[in-house]
Amino acid sequence: MRVPRVLRISLGALFLVHGLTKLLVFTPAGTVACFQSLGLPAALAYVSMTLELGLAVSLLLGIYARWVALLGVPLLLCTIVTVHGANGFGVSNPGGGREYPALWAVLLIAQALLGDGAFALKPSR
Repeated sequence: MRVPRVLRISLGALFLVHGLTKLLVFTPAGTVACFQSLGLPAALAYVSMTLELGLAVSLLLGIYARWVALLGVPLLLCTIVTVHGANGFGVSNPGGGREYPALWAVLLIAQALLGDGAFALKPSR
């Protein structure tokens, strides 16, 4: 079945882009400033970058992807509450709404339910 593999690689690529954007474009200092402007602790910026990049690598390579996908759900739920919650539902709302991170959370749950897919380096048990 190809669906779990395609989903896993797609999610991994999305997390890679978001994690690298925080690291290389916004820079760690800029990401910290953004988090602090939202009233969040600076350490959470580093946690977010680390989680996003770790999720990306694990999903792209298929290293315990089913369980790693579940680890990503709380990250997305926190994003909904702390970053996008006040912006309404629609992704096209100013500042982005809850829709996009909610979709990611649902897709991560789907990945956990579907399994790792073919060519996973370390399949989940």
